[in-house]
Amino acid sequence: MADTVSLMKYDEALTRFEPVLGLETHVELGTAAKMFCGCPTGFGAAPNTQVCPVCLALPGALPVANASAIERTIRIGLALNCSIAEWCRFARKNYFYPDMPKNYQISQYDEPLCTDGHLDVEVEGRSFRVGIERVHLEEDTGKSLHVGGATGRIHGADHSLVDYNRAGIPLVEIVTRPIEGTGELAPLVARAYVTELRDLLRALDVSDVRMEQGSLRCDVNVSLMERGASQWGTRTETKNVNSLRSVERAVRHEIERQAAVLADGGRVVQETRHFQENTGTTAQGRSKEEAQDYRYFPEPDLVPIAPARDWVEELRAGLPELPAARRARVQREWGLSELELRDLVNAEALDLVEETVAAGATSGDARKWWLNELSRRATAAEVALAELPITPAQVARVAALVAEGSLNDKLARQVIEGVLAGEGEPDAVVESRGLRVVSDDSALGAAVDDAIAANPQIAEKVRSGKVAAAGALVGAVMKATRGQADAGRARALILERLGVQG
Repeated sequence: MADTVSLMKYDEALTRFEPVLGLETHVELGTAAKMFCGCPTGFGAAPNTQVCPVCLALPGALPVANASAIERTIRIGLALNCSIAEWCRFARKNYFYPDMPKNYQISQYDEPLCTDGHLDVEVEGRSFRVGIERVHLEEDTGKSLHVGGATGRIHGADHSLVDYNRAGIPLVEIVTRPIEGTGELAPLVARAYVTELRDLLRALDVSDVRMEQGSLRCDVNVSLMERGASQWGTRTETKNVNSLRSVERAVRHEIERQAAVLADGGRVVQETRHFQENTGTTAQGRSKEEAQDYRYFPEPDLVPIAPARDWVEELRAGLPELPAARRARVQREWGLSELELRDLVNAEALDLVEETVAAGATSGDARKWWLNELSRRATAAEVALAELPITPAQVARVAALVAEGSLNDKLARQVIEGVLAGEGEPDAVVESRGLRVVSDDSALGAAVDDAIAANPQIAEKVRSGKVAAAGALVGAVMKATRGQADAGRARALILERLGVQG
């Protein structure tokens, strides 16, 4: 059902209202087995082939908690500065929906595993501390596929299919406290938080956090309150937003939409909404349930969780370097400006550059190739930088060939092209394409003589003292050698032939 209200311009909305955000992020853990059974969790299997009596809720099947999922959840909580419960238990969250085999979800309610943490994010030179209310563990649902409609949603579909492969996969929900004081930066703060959280989860190696595959999904809560007021407005919850850009767009649209509703004398309805990728807008879903609507009660088939304190501290000691600390270290070690560091992070190139440096390249060379040539190629191919078929070690080898004089930048770009095309390692591409720099005087001499003979007027300018004009002769030599001449040696030979001191 489409909304009929118009939107208020963003800048005008922010002069009248203060946004309050809340973000609920769902993370599929990368365990080998599901949360309460031994079924595999691999993405992309044929529908309903990774199921068993437990995750299909057949009569008499009993769940057993996945210890690896509990450990991963505790590590997430520790990395988010949370307190870890000494005792907690699972609960049944009751609601009927086709993708819930049991008609309830095993989750946690009033006794979550991790509570009261925070994550700091930087936006336009300002630091925002996002409070974490809870990190709890539950099971994912199945996946409904609505067939025959124009939108892929149930309204207008001819029929629906259900794939239960995803049902029962360990799912961590990370819930923020209300985020106030962001003002006009609210959409950027929401995006920065999800970005930082994704990077943290990737550093912990607890999930592949692939938003396009649904292993990281975000529910975006937005409400508005009048400037100077103390009571928050009614919130909406935009469900299952699956890209960083869409998180930002969903917040912005809801601010503009809710502001228009309130300015027109209407009231914002507490409801779930769906984000429309093609328009950047949200559409009405269903009225939002309260906790009591789910009729939570303790799960009788699972024992409580009581993590030993020494085990928790062992997990804390084993945490890897987290993203914020890593960025600070890299910036210090490589001597980067804030802008240079931001470019690295925004291009999602930090891992690639660091691995390239570890393979022997300088940080400057590694950044140059990943942020320029390779970033351009990734954009043209419409893939992520890390998805290009070239490794950091191969990029480091290309940089080494340039540094030793075997390649110039033009030839190096051709080597990269060959590697991306599957022609082999950089050295093999150099040999097969005949790309090595020509620096031998005997090999360059003929090209230099031809360039001088073909450009007598330029040669005379150089003889008369206009040394800068030699650049045109160098260009002619480079053209004649298909870019393989050593430009510096070619220039030296030109000056030598013309009797001019360099």
